Amino acid sequence: MRVVSLVPAATEIVWALGAIDQLVAVTHDDDYPPTVRVLPSVTRSTIPHGASAREIDRQVREAGARGESTFHLDEQALRDARPDVILGQTLCAVCAVTLDQIPAQLPRVPQVVALDASSMEGMFEDVRRIGAALGRDADADRLIHDLGSRLAAVEAQVAGLSRPRVACLEWLDPLFNAGHWVPEQVQIAGGEDVLGTAGARSREIGLDDVLAAQPEIVIAMPCGWDAIRAATEAARLRGSVGDARVLGVDGAAFFSRPGPRLVDGVELLASIFHPDAVSAPEGAIAVPVGS
Repeated sequence: MRVVSLVPAATEIVWALGAIDQLVAVTHDDDYPPTVRVLPSVTRSTIPHGASAREIDRQVREAGARGESTFHLDEQALRDARPDVILGQTLCAVCAVTLDQIPAQLPRVPQVVALDASSMEGMFEDVRRIGAALGRDADADRLIHDLGSRLAAVEAQVAGLSRPRVACLEWLDPLFNAGHWVPEQVQIAGGEDVLGTAGARSREIGLDDVLAAQPEIVIAMPCGWDAIRAATEAARLRGSVGDARVLGVDGAAFFSRPGPRLVDGVELLASIFHPDAVSAPEGAIAVPVGS
């Protein structure tokens, strides 16, 4: 079976299901597991490498006003991949190619699996969809059980502990709160999300909104950036969010992609909120602003 992934979250799910050898092409954004970096890419972005948060926001808005996206499908590369299965998403035209960009005519008619998670349970449903498409239903069931057990363990570890007030920021210039599954991650990890609503989309906010929410902890988790860059970009918030601690985390790895590593994100948050009760997962860090 030849599988093409049009969204990094799907790639991570395929890997977690033990089917990475069936992937024949991925996106230019795919970086996990590291072995997928050698696969052909079927997408590209018009946003230049190293662009600032403000510049990225400007380009995204301008493309949207034209009815376009900054993410583009390489139709010839997709044809060359000869997919039996295409995994894609319908949630966000900003952060990935959407399924409506797939050309109508391909050398063979692939099975198209639409992923549309907007919650933790939605992520589990996507795991089930991919498992079914790849003939790995039992692997999907095992993965969901294991991930659910890890979430339950965190809930047990933080039960009865005081919940810090937490502001999660998906973008920093302009400011956007973090939506969809992130408020759930915060809640499971033993915090109180003071800006987001579970299942709701992120929205542009002002610094006054952050101040009015009176957070004790501000988590910068910009989509697509690692923890060090997140902390660097969040430095402008220092001194403007009251006494709140400000930390940068890897948004791409643990918060932006609705795949299995959302559970790692929960464990990372819990280690921030309750360091005496929960340890961060291996490879996950939180970088304090100003450190």
